[in-house]
Amino acid sequence: MTTEDKSGTPQPADISLANRYGRPKRGLSAKTKRRAGIAALAAGIGFMAWVSTSSATSSVTFKDIGYSTVDATQAEVDFQVTREPGTAVKCAIKALDSKFAVVGWKVIDIPPVQPESQQDQGADGGRTTAQRAVLRTESLSVSGVVDSCWIPDAAKDAAQ
Repeated sequence: MTTEDKSGTPQPADISLANRYGRPKRGLSAKTKRRAGIAALAAGIGFMAWVSTSSATSSVTFKDIGYSTVDATQAEVDFQVTREPGTAVKCAIKALDSKFAVVGWKVIDIPPVQPESQQDQGADGGRTTAQRAVLRTESLSVSGVVDSCWIPDAAKDAAQ
């Protein structure tokens, strides 16, 4: 008795694919699409609000102006700091040798500009100030740069 081999008979394409890969998934319902759209819109509005308010908070920027090497034990770094006039700032300055190794490091305090003296501070009301930092170095430096500037935490500085 012989039986006919059923595996060799062609089946309709939709049935054979369903057997191999499973049934096709249902699409998202209109309610789910609406909720996803509302969530994406809320996330977009939240992101835009964060971007617009983060730039409004007081920030500190700096620009290297120049440096000079006095001798093998001393370097001077000239730079500008831009911040809100009533804000104190700290900046880390470093001197580098020819192999970019740090040979001098100093953190300097830049006091806030007093409101009554802002009229004498130029067109930007004292936001930008020029600074010169003198650093002691371990060996001859070939470069001096500002590493970073930040607004110090008043509570942390009072504890020191």
